[in-house]
Amino acid sequence: MKSKGEAGEHLCTNPPYGYMKDPDNKKRWIVNEAAAEVVKRIFTLCLEGFGPSQIACILKEDKVITPTIHFQQTGRATRNTPPDNPYHWTGDTVADILERPEYQGYTVNFKTYKQSYKSKKNCYNPKEKQLVFENTHEAIIDADTWERVQELRKNKRRPTRTGKTNLFSGIVRRADCGEKLYYCTSKNFEARQDHFVCSTLRLKGKEVCPTHFIRAVVLEQGVLAHMRLVIACVSTHEERFRKAMGAKQKAEAKKELAAKRRQLTQAERRIEELARLFKSIYEDNANGKISDSRFQMLSDDYEQEQEELREKLLQLNEEILQLEEQAENIDRFICKVRKYLDLDELTPAVLNDMVKAVYVHTPDKSNGHREQQIDISYDLVGILLASLLGNLSNGETA
Repeated sequence: MKSKGEAGEHLCTNPPYGYMKDPDNKKRWIVNEAAAEVVKRIFTLCLEGFGPSQIACILKEDKVITPTIHFQQTGRATRNTPPDNPYHWTGDTVADILERPEYQGYTVNFKTYKQSYKSKKNCYNPKEKQLVFENTHEAIIDADTWERVQELRKNKRRPTRTGKTNLFSGIVRRADCGEKLYYCTSKNFEARQDHFVCSTLRLKGKEVCPTHFIRAVVLEQGVLAHMRLVIACVSTHEERFRKAMGAKQKAEAKKELAAKRRQLTQAERRIEELARLFKSIYEDNANGKISDSRFQMLSDDYEQEQEELREKLLQLNEEILQLEEQAENIDRFICKVRKYLDLDELTPAVLNDMVKAVYVHTPDKSNGHREQQIDISYDLVGILLASLLGNLSNGETA
């Protein structure tokens, strides 16, 4: 079993919903078109701002059969008892689908383990102990969509007491500290009165935080205008944009890479130092210089620090790899821009596909009018300042 898993073979008995075994090769997964369409729809609904429970209700209303019923109809044995209602989707089922990396075409082995051969209980392995193999079968969901959905799942959006939601909920933040702004509305509010405030203002009042407030309609108008500017600029000056962003990312990545590599070197040196210290206290304990209880306490501390440093090393190596792959992100962003050349209306699907976060600054009232800067962090490329876009339009790339 271990050798199969390390070789990238599927270890689970049955493929996840959306796939089936190839009749000609039982080790190979192929796409089940009917179920795959439902999986795609679930991811699309998530990008449109719906949560798992809301998606489950939509599927139930549209009379989409559940995975258990689907497996039964296709002749596959299931452990779950069929529901009385064949369309009874649950939020947990939808959430499980949204979190499965297999839909990108990945095989993930050693997700779980048993503490003992006597135990039937499965324990979940941490991600660093799982083995991931890419391109082992046809993908149902592209990598960009899957990553954006995972980002959205981290920022869960709950409806207000009125039942109203806003497409910016979960992605609007304060520019100075990165804290979230919360959507505020009322049954008696007109659309122009809906607004976002930071938690400090909402809980402690204007005396503590008098500034972080913005109307939802103003936010939507500002973001839509900037997105149109970006789309027009990038689509018209693709090569200039590549050069400008390449230079920008190269300068930023160079600094960040240097910092990450310094941290990596420090962590590696400390791990080596801890190994020497452990050897030293072992010899001191053997020679009677320190007691057994003192040795045990020190060795436990050193082992815990070593384990934390090893986890940090894995994280740093992953971050360094991501920084080195940034060049691909520019082309991926341009492909996204091409999808929205005629953008007339800002929808949750468009916003969630293009934007990672919106940062609201403190308003400036120095000229007698309230002016407020908004920075938009776009997926894959980050914040695109107006000055950079202006330089592109004027033919400047640096």
